[in-house]
Amino acid sequence: MDRATKEAFVADFSEKLSRAQLAVVTDFRGLDVAGITEFRKNLSAVAGTEFRIVKNRLAQLVVADTAFAGLGSFFVGTNAVLLGYEDAVQAAKALTDFAKDNNEMAVKGGVMDGTLLSAADVKALASLPPKEVMQSILLGVLQAPARNLVSVLANANRQILNVLVAYRDKLDEAG
Repeated sequence: MDRATKEAFVADFSEKLSRAQLAVVTDFRGLDVAGITEFRKNLSAVAGTEFRIVKNRLAQLVVADTAFAGLGSFFVGTNAVLLGYEDAVQAAKALTDFAKDNNEMAVKGGVMDGTLLSAADVKALASLPPKEVMQSILLGVLQAPARNLVSVLANANRQILNVLVAYRDKLDEAG
């Protein structure tokens, strides 16, 4: 690889990292071209993701002094980087699902929003429900106090009405 190609890779990879929410380093030793192609095809169903095979030294140069600096220790051996630009959970899910079926692909670790993730953390991230489900759960939690207040107020009105009806019935019996 000549110097111009290396400079182009560093510039391109730096730009991609600056946009990424999630970056996961994987070891794909033993995975053939057909396997990588299959993974990339599966990954195309997840919007805002990219899988890139990287040279360790160049990748270390790119991540140094960035929020992804923690990835530097993972760049040993044959590595590729999964970049998630939109939905980090779906990107991690696609990677871990593929790694379950293909023992040659191993997750080393990653970084999400500046936080270093171990391989177990990436798997835990992948087990989260989709973003829409999490938003609906949050909305339900936020609506619960208002719903409970309305229920309590409606119950108080019912109790006052029951007292008034009982008083009316008592007056009708007496008079």
